[in-house]
Amino acid sequence: MPVTAAAAVVAAAALDRGFAEPPTRVHPVALFGRLVSPVDREWSRPTLVGGVAAVALPALAAVVAAGATWAATLVSPWLGAAVAALALFSTTSLRMLLDAAETVVSATADESDLDAARYELRALAGRDPSSLSAADIRSAAVESAAENLADGLVAPLLAFTLLAPVSLPLAVGAAAWVKGVNTLDSMLGYRHKPVGRVPARLDDAVMWLPSRVSAVLLAVVAGAPATVTRVGELARRPSSPNSGWPMATLAVLLETRLEKPGHYLLDGGPEAPDAATAARGVRLVSRAGLLAFAVAGVVAWF
Repeated sequence: MPVTAAAAVVAAAALDRGFAEPPTRVHPVALFGRLVSPVDREWSRPTLVGGVAAVALPALAAVVAAGATWAATLVSPWLGAAVAALALFSTTSLRMLLDAAETVVSATADESDLDAARYELRALAGRDPSSLSAADIRSAAVESAAENLADGLVAPLLAFTLLAPVSLPLAVGAAAWVKGVNTLDSMLGYRHKPVGRVPARLDDAVMWLPSRVSAVLLAVVAGAPATVTRVGELARRPSSPNSGWPMATLAVLLETRLEKPGHYLLDGGPEAPDAATAARGVRLVSRAGLLAFAVAGVVAWF
């Protein structure tokens, strides 16, 4: 029933706004991470183990989420919508991302004392912040906000939206599967971890569309949708085939330089972001996230 899928999206957005994240002790993604942890070690045949994990663990997450939703719908369609909303809330994240990015950007205001900004950046970006300047820290915050818009919100929400017209349990299962794939990659998908090769390649395939949809959302909320057609060269500079799209789009929209020293330079403008520019970037991510929820709700309704 389309109305229950749309209600699930609206409720998930409200839960995200009100609570940011479920408590860690019961967070499904944290529980999923405990299943992944035993895989994160050296193996004699790491590619095989990583491949089995990439197939089995996200599938398990999808079956559990879809099964819980299906069982709830047998009792009542609205109970099914409630379970779907909780599952979607667990697999998506916007407010926590925005809060973290805003905290980092605000902490760079006093450039003579960046210890707080460097400390807060650890929760947002994987790079070593110990030697980063204020501009580098702001760049990292904006880059992470753009990249995590795609990973943490658009990808599971898009999977849900595509299957919502078919089946609410299947839509929930799809969102959980995508979140499982992304979590596997975030835990295992590093070059120094051979077991993460298959999960990383699977994540690259899964994120192809969400990363580009995220770029479109950013351009639309900035009032410059044609920007996406001009960022292809910049988007290909990061080693990831996907993360460059929302990051490059945001660099061009802000007319600023976003850079990970030694890895890539997205020169959408001549200067690194100052605090006001970085804050504007976070606001664009916020608006793009809200648009993603709105579009998902409308599509689910119809």
